[in-house]
Amino acid sequence: MAAPAQPKKIVAPTVSQINAEFVTQLACKYWAPHSKKKSPFDIKVIEDIYEKEIVKSRFAIRKIMLLEFSQYLENYLWMNYSPEVSSKAYLMSICCMVNEKFRENVPAWETFKKKPDHFPFFFKCILKAALAETDGEFSLHEQTVLLLFLDHCFNSLEVDLIRSQVQQLISLPMWMGLQPARLELELKKTPKLRKFWNLIKKNDEKMDPEAREQAYQERRFLSQLIQKFISVLKSVPLSEPVTMDKVHYCERFIELMIDLEALLPTRRWFNTILDDSHLLVHCYLSNLVHREEDGHLFSQLLDMLKFYTGFEINDQTGNALTENEMTTIHYDRITSLQRAAFAHFPELYDFALSNVAEVDTRESLVKLFGPLSSNTLHQVASYLCLLPTLPKNEDTTFDKEFLLELLVSRHERRISQIQQLNQMPLYPTEKIIWDENIVPTEYYSGEGCLALPKLNLQFLTLHDYLLRNFNLFRLESTYEIRQDIEDSVSRMKPWQSEYGGVVFGGWARMAQPIVAFTVVEVAKPNIGENWPTRVRADVTINLNVRDHIKDEWEGLRKHDVCFLITVRPTKPYGTKFDRRRPFIEQIGLVYVRGCEIQGMLDDKGRVIEDGPEPRPNLRGESRTFRVFLDPNQYQQDMTNTIQNGAEDVYETFNIIMRRKPKENNFKAVLETIRNLMNTDCVVPDWLHDIILGYGDPSSAHYSKMPNQIATLDFNDTFLSIEHLKTSFPGHNVKVTVDDPAVQIPPFRITFPVRSGKGKKRKDADGEDEDTEEAKTLIVEPHVIPNRGPYPYNQPKRNTIQFTHTQIEAIRAGMQPGLTMVVGPPGTGKTDVAVQIISNIYHNFPEQRTLIVTHSNQALNQLFEKIMALDIDERHLLRLGHGEEELETEKDFSRYGRVNYVLARRIELLEEVKRLQKSLGVPGDASYTCETAGYFFLYQVMSRWEEYISKVKNKGNMLPDVTEVSTFFPFHEYFANAPQPIFKGRSYEEDMEIAEGCFRHIKKIFTQLEEFRASELLRSGLDRSKYLLVKEAKIIAMTCTHAALKRHDLVKLGFKYDNILMEEAAQILEIETFIPLLLQNPQDGFSRLKRWIMIGDHHQLPPVIKNMAFQKYSNMEQSLFTRFVRVGVPTVDLDAQGRARASLCNLYNWRYKNLGNLPHVQLLPEFSTANAGLLYDFQLINVEDFQGVGESEPNPYFYQNLGEAEYVVALFMYMCLLGYPADKISILTTYNGQKHLIRDIINRRCGSNPLIGRPNKVTTVDRFQGQQNDYILLSLVRTRAVGHLRDVRRLVVAMSRARLGLYIFARVSLFQNCFELTPAFSQLTARPLHLHIIPTEPFPTSRKNGERPSHEVQIIKNMPQMANFVYNMYMHLIQTTHHYHQTLLQLPPAMVEEVEEVQSQETELETEEEANPAQTDLSSLTDATSSQESSASQIETTCSQTESTPSQTGASSSPEATPAASDLIATVAGPVAVPAETQVPQDVTPAPEETK
Repeated sequence: MAAPAQPKKIVAPTVSQINAEFVTQLACKYWAPHSKKKSPFDIKVIEDIYEKEIVKSRFAIRKIMLLEFSQYLENYLWMNYSPEVSSKAYLMSICCMVNEKFRENVPAWETFKKKPDHFPFFFKCILKAALAETDGEFSLHEQTVLLLFLDHCFNSLEVDLIRSQVQQLISLPMWMGLQPARLELELKKTPKLRKFWNLIKKNDEKMDPEAREQAYQERRFLSQLIQKFISVLKSVPLSEPVTMDKVHYCERFIELMIDLEALLPTRRWFNTILDDSHLLVHCYLSNLVHREEDGHLFSQLLDMLKFYTGFEINDQTGNALTENEMTTIHYDRITSLQRAAFAHFPELYDFALSNVAEVDTRESLVKLFGPLSSNTLHQVASYLCLLPTLPKNEDTTFDKEFLLELLVSRHERRISQIQQLNQMPLYPTEKIIWDENIVPTEYYSGEGCLALPKLNLQFLTLHDYLLRNFNLFRLESTYEIRQDIEDSVSRMKPWQSEYGGVVFGGWARMAQPIVAFTVVEVAKPNIGENWPTRVRADVTINLNVRDHIKDEWEGLRKHDVCFLITVRPTKPYGTKFDRRRPFIEQIGLVYVRGCEIQGMLDDKGRVIEDGPEPRPNLRGESRTFRVFLDPNQYQQDMTNTIQNGAEDVYETFNIIMRRKPKENNFKAVLETIRNLMNTDCVVPDWLHDIILGYGDPSSAHYSKMPNQIATLDFNDTFLSIEHLKTSFPGHNVKVTVDDPAVQIPPFRITFPVRSGKGKKRKDADGEDEDTEEAKTLIVEPHVIPNRGPYPYNQPKRNTIQFTHTQIEAIRAGMQPGLTMVVGPPGTGKTDVAVQIISNIYHNFPEQRTLIVTHSNQALNQLFEKIMALDIDERHLLRLGHGEEELETEKDFSRYGRVNYVLARRIELLEEVKRLQKSLGVPGDASYTCETAGYFFLYQVMSRWEEYISKVKNKGNMLPDVTEVSTFFPFHEYFANAPQPIFKGRSYEEDMEIAEGCFRHIKKIFTQLEEFRASELLRSGLDRSKYLLVKEAKIIAMTCTHAALKRHDLVKLGFKYDNILMEEAAQILEIETFIPLLLQNPQDGFSRLKRWIMIGDHHQLPPVIKNMAFQKYSNMEQSLFTRFVRVGVPTVDLDAQGRARASLCNLYNWRYKNLGNLPHVQLLPEFSTANAGLLYDFQLINVEDFQGVGESEPNPYFYQNLGEAEYVVALFMYMCLLGYPADKISILTTYNGQKHLIRDIINRRCGSNPLIGRPNKVTTVDRFQGQQNDYILLSLVRTRAVGHLRDVRRLVVAMSRARLGLYIFARVSLFQNCFELTPAFSQLTARPLHLHIIPTEPFPTSRKNGERPSHEVQIIKNMPQMANFVYNMYMHLIQTTHHYHQTLLQLPPAMVEEVEEVQSQETELETEEEANPAQTDLSSLTDATSSQESSASQIETTCSQTESTPSQTGASSSPEATPAASDLIATVAGPVAVPAETQVPQDVTPAPEETK
């Protein structure tokens, strides 16, 4: 198998290159946003740029990138576009810019929306240009650009401007392009359409000739485009050289066809046009398909198009077709062909009289129709309305091969989609893993098209939806598997031995050579299948490795996936492996097959089962694993061996590779999706169309649901009646009681329910009444019944004063339907989620709620807040492995809950024993839950009923207060409660207390009745299953766990009524969908009532490692984001309480009116300034350090030493001022920089007690969902903006800090970026050099924004800052050392006294003493104004003594300078640090090695 060539990586231009470019000079003159005097518009500029820059460079991405980045489209092209100046260069320039925006994944249509007037004219020009002759004005390359532009238009139907233009191309009138006979046939099939068709004709007659001609042009556009494509395709020769422009044009055209077929609005009428053009037949017979190199991608795209043209859907209604309906359609086609044959073609009698199954295979059809002449074949096709009628005495113009293929491909039997899927192996093989068209490398530039499905707004059916996700999920896993295989196998260094075998020169932790491999079982197939039910094999390896690695191999569990690999290296022993060259040919990799572990074998050859009992100790190093092979793959391989004489793959394996368990769950998820596709997916009716992206997007909103609930108990949501009134602005609140003393929460609210389908009243008075009624809320305060006399009986209460938008989100979440809550950073998403859960729990105690989140961390945060509310913990359950991280003593995992139930049962039976004793009842009532139940029935209830009869109102007599206490039968039992139990103030109060006491007793027995099952079920597993299915009311898991365990949950009969999803915008589309289907439908309907999704689509999407799947297939789009794009109504939380108002301004422009909660202005921590720093946020410009800006030791592993050193220097400065290190986090936008900063932190700060370590050093992406008081952010890049251009990443980066944000970046690069302008215009309004106040201690009393009383110092560059921090640090060490010396000279008693008095002030004092350093440093400010002087100063320091080197990182490597702890060691002696940190480090500058 030939290894694919590695694609070239596109290198982004540097800032200096950008500035030197002709384009940039023009930009500065004509359209750059920052240039003050702009020259007037000149059409010649556009012509010149197009000809000299774009066409001359053959549409080089680098040139187009520069133009697009300079805001050419926004500020010049579209702003000045009009029909008068429209030209070829103008059109092409706009198309190139739009295509580039799509390639970069940034919003493309915003500019056009702002100025939409000329768009219709522009679009018509594009259509005309796309049909122009290729040898005319527009070259084929240019027309390929136009095709790509059109494809983007068809994929942007949610944009009104685009939709209005595109609709004219794809509506019913486009059937004008059909041949008359076919049109007649189609109209006959659907009588309703004839009425519409006649209407269209009538309207056309009324049009004036010019408009009619224009309309006809648009309707026939796609038909004519297909004909144009066929002519280009036919010009491709079979073996002579072909220009790649032709190949790319053909590929892009097929991509456009696939996209039109894969969306229902475009497919509905177009599919018939496509079928009538016989495009597929032309393509499959073309020379391009048979060209192995050039036609490979074309063939793959063609297979996708074939799949979608025959998709199992009714084009007109959009309903999915069942297997029976597909069979009926197939039979109708064959029988209509048989009828035609019988009536008109005597030579086809045999065919006409055969049964269908006999003649519907390709072989039999070719055999029957092959002997016929071309003219006869044409006549058969014309009878079926496939071709125009052949005139008499004329020969057909079509060749026989085409006619035969047309009839055969149309009538052959097709395997159904679901059968195809079931026969597909789940593990990738070497053919897929290294196919660049399906699994592109990480260098995917976004230029070419790929044979991949796309996730867009809409899907044809649920099957289509699942299938696209299945394929993409499989390929994304394949990409990760490829990386693992390349890493492990290259570490093993397979070389060819002298005798032609394989010898391994290295070793790998995750891979081992196979000693022996044998297939031990091939089970018989199931009925109706042709693949074995199961195939098992034994793999023997020799574990002569370190103990911990041996333990990892022996710890392989059931269902873990491994890969069996065959390598046949051709390189001799000792050949060096080159990562830049193709992997396969270097290693000699031949086969890859997946397998699933069943278990390790013991001495007797039996599988060691996973379980609680200890594993047997096996002697020796040899271990054998029993594995399951993929039966589909095995069957394919064996068929290939038998039929084609290929070698037996299973005799050749010589390496087994395992993967990290966390990344290795792809097979389970794929099986889950496949199982879903094999069952009747029952999605609730109210959700079905929304998931596919059709119909009214607001149809699932609670206001339009038929089962809306009028009265809801808001429990503890409101803190007071005033809070309630402010929560419903614009509503008239009527309280059922007038006494203000009684108007206290909890409240029940009755809402005016209006069914969405009700007709509006016409008369004006009626409308007023209606709106008045619709705005009135009836509020009824109610008292929670007394739960007992003990303090712990009091319900826990919510203490958060929710805003009115939060209340709307809570109200929507309590109502049935789909609720989408957009929660910007710091707006209390989790609090809203928890309150919704609590309210559902209290309003609908019989319902069960499923909580799904993306990460275990989010689940833990939710759980910690749920426990603070009034929810009985016996109803909580947590599934999955994250429960260990919960910061509580309680264990909510399945077994933790089983133990809780058993322990609680014993506690409650003890209470029963105490009650029995207090009532003086003999016997053993507290032996089991059952005996306790009888005791309650016969002893407790009887006493209570007798008591009630004594104290209840008797006729007209007034009840006596004292009787309530006198007759109370449980005084002795409640003797340990706060006394007196009865207050004696009023009969009603005491009676409520008595009933509360009885409720307390009754609850004991209710719980015991629930726990009775745990007495009957003996094993922990059974008990945990019972809890899951019956007992738990709130069940939480991650989306991954749901995908992995769906099969088990459905099998158990798991049921739930509501789903709440947190972090919904971070969950993959498919992982959001699977949790909807974790239960079997009841009577064919889903019992799901509510689906609440909480997320923020303006923050980062799900992580997709491969750029091609992320960008080309749009796999990073979450279901939440898609719903927002489709137009599903959302509740947007609009008040944040995390950050200072000034910091919030850096990102609140991205949200609808996001404001601040009152406490952000009021609390002292938000109004106080950041000590030692003049500003609360600052953008600090970092120039090249020693001539180097960003570096890239490995692909995409970006680092910037200057920024890294600067960030760490600021961190050390803050710590020296007294900031707590754990309140500072360091973030960066790239992994490479993260590792570099960690290295520098380790060396500078180490375990230094004076500085400490930051709370976290991580990437922005990893820090999503977290926060800290102070954030130091490094943006790394100096050549191109890179992935920060994704505004979502910017929003996350800007919104992590509460009190201070300090950003280190190359300002000249980032300030030009159009997408980042709103944030960077605020950042660049402040000085771009760091302003510090070294003499101001932490914490300060200075208010934010006040001028400081201390002197402000301006830091010009990184070496100056590093020098400054070093001097400050040395001064601090000396003063501390001096302080210790004086302490040593004092008598011991005095030392103790001094330490006691000064223990809290030591830090402050040492800092104040350190402040004189300011005098030395003021001279430093000028002396180190340039990098050179600073660097030379540092070098001299280093050369003078090795014991006090500077901390500037003046050498280009973090290794260059010793850790801060070394400095303490050298200056302060052994007092300050542990001994092991006193070794001086070597100075070794090696910039490319810093990782």
